[in-house]
Amino acid sequence: MNYMVRLYEQYKKETRDALMKSFGYKNIMAVPKIEKIVVNCGFGRLVTEKTAEERKKTEEYICRSLALITGQKPVLKKAKKSIAAFKLRQGMVIGATVTLRRERMYDFLEKLIKLVFPRTRDFRGIDPSAVNKNGDLTIGFKEYTPFPELRPEKEKGIFGLQVIIKTNARTQQEGIALLKLLGFPFKK
Repeated sequence: MNYMVRLYEQYKKETRDALMKSFGYKNIMAVPKIEKIVVNCGFGRLVTEKTAEERKKTEEYICRSLALITGQKPVLKKAKKSIAAFKLRQGMVIGATVTLRRERMYDFLEKLIKLVFPRTRDFRGIDPSAVNKNGDLTIGFKEYTPFPELRPEKEKGIFGLQVIIKTNARTQQEGIALLKLLGFPFKK
């Protein structure tokens, strides 16, 4: 059975009803849901002090790794202006981002909940303050090692990434309730 079907079916059958009951929604369309997931990786020091050829290899390596993790090709982001203190030039590639929606979003969510969080070293749950006032969750990973697609012993460099889970919740409490009911492990 497809991951997307399981998590989406859980949302439709259990989570949505529980949210309607606890927050008193009259219309099913008012119930919060996950809209998209954005996975970001900034290149930072990995590329600033390298030659053009080394920089290109690093960019390709990180893009290939992000594509394996998310199942979708990343988009490269370029610097908008030059900053001498950071050895940054306008137009230089400084990061990669992937936006996941629909099936790939639910596949990634399932993997995050069932595989990545349990494999994260010293993980004791997500701090509820990581959810902002609009109900969006931002999680940072210092290294990609919890993701099962990549083997750290076979890879040449370790990089961090950021995962943003965008919901249409109106408050922080609604966002936390939605994520808890989907299975996200929050600290008590």
